[in-house]
Amino acid sequence: MTDKTLYTITIFSENAVGVLNQITAIFMRRQLNIETLSVSPSAIEGIHKFTITAYSDDAELMKKLVRQIDKRVDILKAYFNIDEELVHQELAMYKLSTEKVMEHGSVEYLIRKYNIRVLEITKDCVVFLKAGHYAETQGLFDELAAEIGVLQFVRSGRIAITTSPLERLSDMLAKIEEERMKLQSK
Repeated sequence: MTDKTLYTITIFSENAVGVLNQITAIFMRRQLNIETLSVSPSAIEGIHKFTITAYSDDAELMKKLVRQIDKRVDILKAYFNIDEELVHQELAMYKLSTEKVMEHGSVEYLIRKYNIRVLEITKDCVVFLKAGHYAETQGLFDELAAEIGVLQFVRSGRIAITTSPLERLSDMLAKIEEERMKLQSK
């Protein structure tokens, strides 16, 4: 996929039933595969933030996709960014056999080498958490799988914020409120 760019699409909406279905239908019509998806409440009460990644070799297609998403009634605003415009991370969890981890060496060694957190240690398993970019979380998985063996592995979708000082939706909501106040004063 070296000829394609990974785009991060950020969508703000109220938490309404069916919004995700509307969004995914637009991706399907455009023949774009969603790589990762993360949904959570935003910094603004009552508003949810969808963070979706997708590969494309066509920036114009991404503009059209975002405009089409933006037109949906339940969508407040949608944007897209490339990696250079974002601070982003993902989380990954790794479940390993305690016995195999101890045969490999100390847990402290693994924590220091990979900058990971230990979430749980039982007589049967050890669960690690790693935050980082895809290459880091995947690289750790590859190494642990080869050296120790991974019993379970899960990775979150991307979470991202723009490098701009404010949440873009804050500006839009302020303008809407300003216009509403002007209309009320008439």
